[in-house]
Amino acid sequence: MVSINENALFGMGNPLLDISAVVDKDFLDKYGLKPNDQILAEDKHKAMFDEIAKKSKVEYHAGGSTQNSVKIAQWMIQTPHKVATFFGCIGTDHFGEILKQKAEEAHVDARYYQQTQEPTGTCAACITGDNRSLVANLAAANCYNKEKHLDLDGNWELVEKAKVYYIAGFFLTVSPESILKVAKHASENNKIFSLNLSAPFISQFFKEAMMKVMPYVDILFGNETVSEMGHCSKAFPLD
Repeated sequence: MVSINENALFGMGNPLLDISAVVDKDFLDKYGLKPNDQILAEDKHKAMFDEIAKKSKVEYHAGGSTQNSVKIAQWMIQTPHKVATFFGCIGTDHFGEILKQKAEEAHVDARYYQQTQEPTGTCAACITGDNRSLVANLAAANCYNKEKHLDLDGNWELVEKAKVYYIAGFFLTVSPESILKVAKHASENNKIFSLNLSAPFISQFFKEAMMKVMPYVDILFGNETVSEMGHCSKAFPLD
């Protein structure tokens, strides 16, 4: 048996609180949704997240592509707990507290950067029969700050403690300098750094940032095509 230590796996990305509930057609019509939508939230959808959270039998999950991946890795490993570390940005709000609770329940060592400018990112899963309409609001996930979080001694120690690194390409739209710092550390210390291409638009519009990281990548994940609009843990998760 191979011994696995706490914080051996490190992930960094866009944390989202997945909010899932059964709704009716009137609810979809109210927010201009189709039964199987996968879209980014617009201004007209902002009130929807609080409304769906008030539905009966609402379910919450710690979501976002990278967080989902390290969460599943932790589930597969089982013990010890907190093998997986996750960095990302959330708000100082109720949804943020729920997200922290759900990450803890999954035994992931989530060290979120909290800020007050934007609310915690959310993904609403509006279920009607066998259909699921997904609406994501990245919000605080876009606000990760390298200098105020990754560079802090206590946080960087967790990066140094890791042996394997996994980051989805979606985070290139948020903090490419953070990805590059982690990737260089992995390379310089003979550790495994893995990157997911995530979606076609990443390669199309963030090619320069991606190519700066690519020389340090040991394992590259990618599908022939990937949905550009997937954000939730139970769809095509956006980091």
